[in-house]
Amino acid sequence: MLKTAFIASMASLCLSPLAYAGEAEDFQSILDDHWATATKEQVFFRTDPDAFRMNGKLPAFSEEARARRQAFNESIIARLESIDADQLEGQDRISFKLFSYERETERESYNQPEHLFPITSLFGYHTYFANAPYNMAFSSAEDYERYLVSLADFPRYNKENIALLQEAVTKGYTHYCPSIEGYETTISDLIVDNPEDSSLYAPFNNFPKTMSVRTQSKLRKKGKKLVKDAIIPGYQEFYDFFVNDYAPNCRNDVGVNSLEGGDEYYAYLIGYFTTTDMTPEEIHQLGLSEQKRIRAEMEAIIENVGFEGTFKEFLTYLRTDPKFFAETGQDLLEKTAFITKKMDGQMPRFFGKLARNTYEIRGTEGRGAYYVSGGDDGRTPGAYFISTGNLKAQPLYNLEALSLHEAVPGHHHQSAIALELDVPEFRKTLYHSAFGEGWGLYSESLGKEAGFYEDPYSDFGRLTYEMWRANRLVVDTGMHALGWSRQQAIDFLLENSALSQAEVESEIDRYITWPAQALSYKIGELRIKALRAKAEKELGENFDLRAFHDMIVGNGSLAIAVLEEVADEWIAEQKK
Repeated sequence: MLKTAFIASMASLCLSPLAYAGEAEDFQSILDDHWATATKEQVFFRTDPDAFRMNGKLPAFSEEARARRQAFNESIIARLESIDADQLEGQDRISFKLFSYERETERESYNQPEHLFPITSLFGYHTYFANAPYNMAFSSAEDYERYLVSLADFPRYNKENIALLQEAVTKGYTHYCPSIEGYETTISDLIVDNPEDSSLYAPFNNFPKTMSVRTQSKLRKKGKKLVKDAIIPGYQEFYDFFVNDYAPNCRNDVGVNSLEGGDEYYAYLIGYFTTTDMTPEEIHQLGLSEQKRIRAEMEAIIENVGFEGTFKEFLTYLRTDPKFFAETGQDLLEKTAFITKKMDGQMPRFFGKLARNTYEIRGTEGRGAYYVSGGDDGRTPGAYFISTGNLKAQPLYNLEALSLHEAVPGHHHQSAIALELDVPEFRKTLYHSAFGEGWGLYSESLGKEAGFYEDPYSDFGRLTYEMWRANRLVVDTGMHALGWSRQQAIDFLLENSALSQAEVESEIDRYITWPAQALSYKIGELRIKALRAKAEKELGENFDLRAFHDMIVGNGSLAIAVLEEVADEWIAEQKK
């Protein structure tokens, strides 16, 4: 497996500075060439899809472009063979291991059908495109000009993604029918009669005050025309294709293992998202084990609050009592802001280095809570999105855990620190799901040490989130490897979580259309907790929690095996 092939142990070095400098310079040359090509292609392997931003010409997804990138990746792998990794040290050594790991993972990706799934039940290339302006800075005419180039390039971009979906239809690699039922509304919502009502026109409503009226008028006219003549017709084209061609050819079996080569594909996805060699069976059993442990803690809280009834009745109580829900969207945002500000004040207790960039809290009507990192140029803040459209879908007893996960010390802190590191560019925006989501889930538990979850219902909410992530290990592997039906997965999640029927169905469809991604949370969290336990045991009273956290997030996103080696070296250094 590629994890064991590329994560060799880091040996101590006794090399001359001249030898080290030569290898480091050669490796840096490879990194520079790779980054220049990735920037030109606008395709950065393994980045957070929520952070998609336009930058002039859009990525190409034609067969020719895919073959071009594959050939380039092979050329980079060949060049890496000339580097004597034993002569690298410090961050160069970490970068080499990580970069090599990424190139091998990318090599394997070209053997898999993942490019045939540019949509999931949650999102798609079309929604990422529509939401991109909210992630971008528009402070100069040049920003707008690059944006106009992106808008003008959308028809090609759209056609190439539709071609991928057409290829999926031809080859039988479509999504499961019930999981994409009604998905066309995510496209029709973007088809507006008035171009000025499109989210893609929004930047033209808020120009910098220093920009001349003449320039504003010119840009606004171009933008409106492109939205009208290029964007809206493109979405209509996609809508027609989805309704008339894709949806009627959806697949009838739940798991991706039902596809040709499906077992191998699912194994690849497990490796991609968890960055481990775990098998579906191992993951399934881990989920059941974690579920048993968490259930015992939940039962203890139910007894502590004096609730008289069954576990199921307690969950029904949580789902239905009005006191567990915000009264208005503004009420939810204010309660969220209080939690995040409270944690802001606790951050110096747990970290020696704090991020410079800030984050904001935004209400959204859409897909629930998520985080989008700030731009690498420092001109845009991070954004913690939380749904204010359906207050019943966001109970207050979950709000502390959710906010610690998405903002600080979770996604915002980790992502913002990564962008500030003095490391190669590829490491600043690299996003391993097991690392990022594992850190987010670890951050939820860190709230106990920071004085959160004093309300037993909030603490129960924390456990429902942890149980939810444990259940994902069971149902994801159940459906994609062990023959579970959609209904079987729905029943299991309803029985073992505080989610409503609608929320459970949405979650199960997410796992069906985005296989293995949901495995990353719990697996990553457990690995990080194991590293902390190891460090505490070996260092004893010399264990420094702030330094440990700085080490975990202070190297950017890492594959789990690389993270474990970095942690082992850190422990050894602390012993000295």
